Amino acid sequence: MTEQGYRVECDSMGELRVPEEALWGAQTQRAVDNFPISGRPMPRGFIRALGLIKWAAAGANGELGLLETAKARAIQAAALEVARGDHDAQFPVDVFQTGSGTSSNMNANEVIARLASERGPGRVHPNDDVNMCQSSNDVIPTAIHVSAALALAEDLLPALRHLQESIEARAHETDGIVKTGRTHLMDAMPVRLGQELSGWASQAAHAQQRLNECLPRLGRIAQGGTAVGTGINAHPKFGIKVAVLLTEQTGLSFAPADNLFEALSSQDTAVELSGQMRVLAVALMKIANDLRWMNSGPLAGLGEIQLPALQPGSSIMPGKVNPVIPEAVAMIAAQVMGNDVAIGIAGQSGNFQLNVMLPLIAHNLLQSAGLLAAGCRVLADKAIVGFKVNQEQLDEALDRNPILVTAMNPVIGYETGAAIAKKAYAEGRSIRDVAREHTDLTEEELDRLLDALELTRGGIKG
Repeated sequence: MTEQGYRVECDSMGELRVPEEALWGAQTQRAVDNFPISGRPMPRGFIRALGLIKWAAAGANGELGLLETAKARAIQAAALEVARGDHDAQFPVDVFQTGSGTSSNMNANEVIARLASERGPGRVHPNDDVNMCQSSNDVIPTAIHVSAALALAEDLLPALRHLQESIEARAHETDGIVKTGRTHLMDAMPVRLGQELSGWASQAAHAQQRLNECLPRLGRIAQGGTAVGTGINAHPKFGIKVAVLLTEQTGLSFAPADNLFEALSSQDTAVELSGQMRVLAVALMKIANDLRWMNSGPLAGLGEIQLPALQPGSSIMPGKVNPVIPEAVAMIAAQVMGNDVAIGIAGQSGNFQLNVMLPLIAHNLLQSAGLLAAGCRVLADKAIVGFKVNQEQLDEALDRNPILVTAMNPVIGYETGAAIAKKAYAEGRSIRDVAREHTDLTEEELDRLLDALELTRGGIKG
């Protein structure tokens, strides 16, 4: 002991102090000392993936006869504790660390070795035993793929499906309500509220399709490539066995990458996934902003709907209630778009045989997935499900909409229609009233041409 509360640990660079209660060793401590940067450790989902990979690696090495059975089982038991989150406080390494993520890999190796050694099979070495047949250069890319695949399958895709179903339910419920359509934020031909919502639901459905298309490529992992992609120091069957065990443990499909050199040196699949999450972020911002506009007012705005009142909207203006959920979702979307820019830059940092911005990619990818999942659920549960339709406001705006004259164009011509629309708008009168004065159309013809519900037919196929 150098002083109370610390112990001395050694690595290839010498001795240093480590907190007495810490499960980590010298290499983790060096990273803690070297990178006091953001105060953000690697995400929970990433640590979970590291634990699962170490569990699968020990199982593979045991099956291949490279590790004693007792030692392999001890490592696996400790690794599952890490995967479950039992020791998250033992993973303090900052996101902004060595670009390969070596510090996080060694953090996992040291913690698992310490836990496994306490189980009694003898001393378990972090490099020789826990890291057997592995390199940080294949473990960290594999952890990115595994953690992202789990985040998609367990969190984001179910949340997105929930949002889609919530929107579809409200679309069905409101499909008989006709409102003024808008293009350029200006009055346009009428649409049904259900049709408007169906567009949002379709965006959510297509986002699911895009994200699902990423899963097979996320399932191709780098494990077995070791240092540069050649598989040096790894058994030829190691990567395959790790993939099989990960598949059994997670229920997702994993297999060795077709080309391990690509798997180590590039992060194209992570960039692809981030891009697809950016598309979802764009869709969510569109939906959030539509809701904000529709809810605007209540007197000087559109006032088409009323979102659930969740909290006071002002510290100075009593009675003010703001669209806080759409605002929060719009901020989520902005953050995800920013994360995507950083991931794109990081994806370009694959110099020769290794990408060297892997921790940043892992952090941003998982943050985006988590934010989007939470945003989908809160938007569904606290905005979509509970908004109320202001039918009187919709009817009044629709009745005064001069653009309804468009339906009469085939009969009266564009020029006459434009004149009627301008006069109706200038005098604050309905199209029907002005059309009576300037056309020979009968009441029956006006009824047929200006039937707002009939004007909304079409627009959805299938």
